[in-house]
Amino acid sequence: MRNAPDNEPNKPIGAGRHPARESAFSRIERLPPLQLMLYLALLGITILFGVLVALYAASRGYSSLPIGTHPFPRYFSLSTVVLLVSSYTLAQAPRLYKADDLPNLVRCLAATLLLGCIFSGLQVQGWRELIQQGVFFTGERSGTFVYVISGLHVAHVLVGLLALLAQLLRTAYAARDGVRTLVFIRNPYYRRRLRLLGIYWHFIDALWVVLFSVFLFLY
Repeated sequence: MRNAPDNEPNKPIGAGRHPARESAFSRIERLPPLQLMLYLALLGITILFGVLVALYAASRGYSSLPIGTHPFPRYFSLSTVVLLVSSYTLAQAPRLYKADDLPNLVRCLAATLLLGCIFSGLQVQGWRELIQQGVFFTGERSGTFVYVISGLHVAHVLVGLLALLAQLLRTAYAARDGVRTLVFIRNPYYRRRLRLLGIYWHFIDALWVVLFSVFLFLY
């Protein structure tokens, strides 16, 4: 039986057998702190809106008003289309960043920012429609949940708009000079921030689509 060479380092039993296998905790530990915070925030948002939707569905079941009593606010439908378009425009950002095309990246971020503002304005118009239909915040409990759920979603959209504005200003500043453009493009921190912004925005968009479907089914 041949002995192992003296200079071969001792390896723990089982080491190297399954290099592709890795625990979930190990992958979490390698995540950048900013990305980990975002994922935890999205988990919290999901739980929050999941609870609110469940309460809304329960209140709708006990409501004295049958489903379909009032027409669904058309501004809510229009705002959904606007938000989906904003998700498409922001989806172009990684490609423009990779192509070092900062001028078009600025336009992409500006268009997404504008569409997000339009979405928020259409939501306010949707609340006005609710009031015109006689659905008030302090009235029927199921109507209160519509205001609360849509209002909280708009608040999260506003958080995304602030992040978009910060990214837009930073990108526009870097696009003015060739050296700043090079530093901006080659900096992995800025690339990561753009990716996390996209994750958050697409998540908020998908969340509204789910909420909109619930409203459409139970309103």
